[in-house]
Amino acid sequence: MATQERMASVDALWFHMETPANLMMITVVLGFEGTLDFERLRGLVITRLLERYPRFRQRVVLGRLGAPSWEDAEDFDLDAHLVRLRVPAPGDRGAQEALVSEWMSTPLERSRPLWQVHVLEGAEGGDVLLARLHHCISDGIALARVLLTLTDGDGVQAAAPEPAWERPRTSEAGLGRWMRGALAVAGTARTVLRKGAELAAEPILAGDLMRQGALGAAALGKLMVIPPDPRTPLRGALGPRKRAAWSTPIPLERVKVAGQALGGTVNDVLLAVLSGALRRYLTARNVPPEDMHALVPVNLRPLDEPVPRELGNRFGVVFLRLPLHAETPRRRLREVARRMAAVKKSPEAVVTFSALELLGYTPAPLERMVVDVVGSKASLVATNVPGPRQPVSLAGVRLRELTFWVPQAAQLGVGVSLFSYAGQVTVGVAADVLRVPDPRVLIQDFHDELEALMGEAATAMGA
Repeated sequence: MATQERMASVDALWFHMETPANLMMITVVLGFEGTLDFERLRGLVITRLLERYPRFRQRVVLGRLGAPSWEDAEDFDLDAHLVRLRVPAPGDRGAQEALVSEWMSTPLERSRPLWQVHVLEGAEGGDVLLARLHHCISDGIALARVLLTLTDGDGVQAAAPEPAWERPRTSEAGLGRWMRGALAVAGTARTVLRKGAELAAEPILAGDLMRQGALGAAALGKLMVIPPDPRTPLRGALGPRKRAAWSTPIPLERVKVAGQALGGTVNDVLLAVLSGALRRYLTARNVPPEDMHALVPVNLRPLDEPVPRELGNRFGVVFLRLPLHAETPRRRLREVARRMAAVKKSPEAVVTFSALELLGYTPAPLERMVVDVVGSKASLVATNVPGPRQPVSLAGVRLRELTFWVPQAAQLGVGVSLFSYAGQVTVGVAADVLRVPDPRVLIQDFHDELEALMGEAATAMGA
């Protein structure tokens, strides 16, 4: 019988949270400037993924009371996980988005390790790599970094040295295991509080999430009293069909110029533009543009250290109130900058990470109930991630663009990704068809709002 390793509680939470209308799957799209050598890519997957990270060779098995564990898949077949697909003619962006949307709506096969990489051939501009990975393996930021280890170039950090493999933990009785987990969570939270949790480095997010003396209990109380977000088309009942769209890369230099002229970081500008895009989208549908919260995942893993061999989830979330009420781009930027300054001093991400770990020890129905309550306090998920600052290549072909999406919890129907790479940023929108039938409209609203903000920046510089 294969040896089993008990799944960490926070990873088990994401495994149990999956429903047909809300697949707990992280989706990554990498666009290249040419045709990938499939056999060379296959070799890189073997040496840089399968041999470095055991999770990619392990399936999930359920024990008593549905507790999940990792088990080596003795019948592992790489051909079932690395596959080639043809993009339907004409192979343009619309055809690519349709194919990605189809697979984003398709659950992973649970009898195998929970990941799959598709090479989309015949795409306009070059091959596209579509990766689908279950959230129980790791968080989106870590998995994006892991996939980038397949590439070569100055923007990719060295791989982690292989640590000694830990002995699988033995199972414990329910209450004893819960108490042991609770004590471990408390220690983890204290450690993170003591060291200070880092946000991702500029150009997307910068600064310390919190400093010494932060009051975690006060932050938790604040989270509990946040009222539900206003009812808009962005939230509500979800269905099994999802759609994805992503922008052409936007030069980060333009974003920096706007921030310098009007006062704000690159991240402030991007979130202000997102606020304006949401305002445009709702106003066009005769919905009053009230402020709403975005759930923003925050990395709690040092970016100057390799992703650990065992992967796993190591992130918290903060509630960022987007100023849709502000009537001009400049006012929205000013308000976002003020609110982001407060978020950077808050321990909310560490508090939510600890809560997620504890929640992973509870029965699945209770997990869903709590996540639904938390989800009612926000309207979308917004992910901000910095990629390599210098161009990288895969199997000798240069990476052109990258975007990815994390799953939306509860009844949140929209996820927005801001991913920077080699001096540009790509905006991606993934949406439930019942909530936002055409996410490309939101992409266009983002572009229009950026132009409006650039106009105000030009006026300010000319004054």
